[in-house]
Amino acid sequence: MNSIEKMNKYVMPTYGRYQISLQSGKDENAVDETEIQYIDFGSGIGTNSLGFCNENWVNAVCSQAQKLQHTSNYYYTAVQGDFAEKLCQKTGFVNAFFGNSGAEANECAIKIARKYSFDKYGADANRNTIITLENSFHGRTLTTLSATGQDVFHNYFFPFTPGFKHTPPNNLMKFEESLDDTVCAIMIEFIQGEGGVLDLDENFVKAIFDICAERDILIIADEVQTGVMRTGKFLAAEYYGVKPDITTLAKGIAGGLPMGVCLAGEKCKSVLGKSDHGSTFGGNPICCAAGNAVLDTVCADGFEAEVLRKGELFRKLLSEIPEVESISGKGLMIGIKFKSLSASEIAAKCHENGLLVLTAKDKLRFLPPLTVTDDEIKTGIEILKKCIGGQNS
Repeated sequence: MNSIEKMNKYVMPTYGRYQISLQSGKDENAVDETEIQYIDFGSGIGTNSLGFCNENWVNAVCSQAQKLQHTSNYYYTAVQGDFAEKLCQKTGFVNAFFGNSGAEANECAIKIARKYSFDKYGADANRNTIITLENSFHGRTLTTLSATGQDVFHNYFFPFTPGFKHTPPNNLMKFEESLDDTVCAIMIEFIQGEGGVLDLDENFVKAIFDICAERDILIIADEVQTGVMRTGKFLAAEYYGVKPDITTLAKGIAGGLPMGVCLAGEKCKSVLGKSDHGSTFGGNPICCAAGNAVLDTVCADGFEAEVLRKGELFRKLLSEIPEVESISGKGLMIGIKFKSLSASEIAAKCHENGLLVLTAKDKLRFLPPLTVTDDEIKTGIEILKKCIGGQNS
C-alpha cells in the first residue's frame, strides 16, 4: 500500500487532494515519491514563507528542539518573549496572544472584541455583534465559520454561533445600514484571499475606519494570509495607511510550523486577563524559534523591496500571456483570471507538468515562497504557458 492509498484509507476525506505525495523539498523545489520535481508556487497555502527547509530556519528549529520542546504557558520562556518583542516592535502593536492557527487567532480576536464592549458598556447593552464582509474567509471552527461571509460554508453544522452580520465589500452605504447599537467590531481582510484575491477599495477602508473610531467600534484585521511580507509590506494595512485595533496572523509567520497570533493595540491590550483565554500548545518554544527565524529573514534590509520587485516580475510575465484577463493582489499574493479557461483545470495541468499552484474561486492563485528566485519565476511561468496552450508572449 503506497502513501496515497494509506491516507485514503486511514485519513478522513476532508480534502480534495491532488494525486501527488511529496517526499522532500529544498527552497522553492519539492520532490515526490516517484522522484518527480516541482517548482512550488503555493508554499503550503502561503505557509512555507522561506520555502522548504531553509537553512537558517532548520538550524533554529533543531537547536530549540534539542533544548526545550514544550513547557505549557504556566511558565515563561525566553524564546516566546523574544518572538513577542520582535512582532510588537515590527508592527507597533502592544502585546500578543499565541495559538496554533489562523482560526484560533481570529477566535481570540472575537473574544477580545466582545469582552471589550462587555467591560465598557455592560452586559445589558448587548453590544456583541461583529460585522464581516461577504466573500470573506475567517476559519473553519464553528465561530469563525459563522464569521465567514460565504454561504457555501454555511451548511450542515447548525446552529452556528450568533452575533455576526455580513455586508458587501466596498459598499459603504450597505455597511452603514448594518450598523446599530449592538455592533462591537468589524472584521476585514484587506485582500480577500480565499474569496478570489480581491483587494478592498482604499476609500471604503478609510471611511469605515473613520466611522468605527467615532462610534468606538473595534476593527479587527484578519491578516492570516496577507501578513508577514506576503504583499510586499509586513502588514497589508500599511498600503491603506490605517492601524486596526486588533490584527491576526498565521500561515507564513512560523515558516511551516503551527502558529497563530492575535496582536492587540493600546485600546485592547488589557481586555483579556488570567483564564479569559488559553492554548495548551500556543507559543510552543519550537514554533517560536521558527517564527524568530522567519522574522529575522523577512525584516532584514532589502527583503521587502525584493518581494515587491519579484511581484512586479510575476505581473509583467503574466500580463504578456494573451489568455490572462486580469491580475489581482499585491506583492507575492497573486490571482489571475483567464478569459476562457478553467482555473481548476489549469491547476491540475500545472501539477502534471511540475508546477504547484493554488486556486481561489474562479482564479488561479500564486503564493510562492518569499524567497523564490527570478529564474524559478520565469521557469514556472513557462510551465503555465505550456499548460494553457503553449501561447507565445
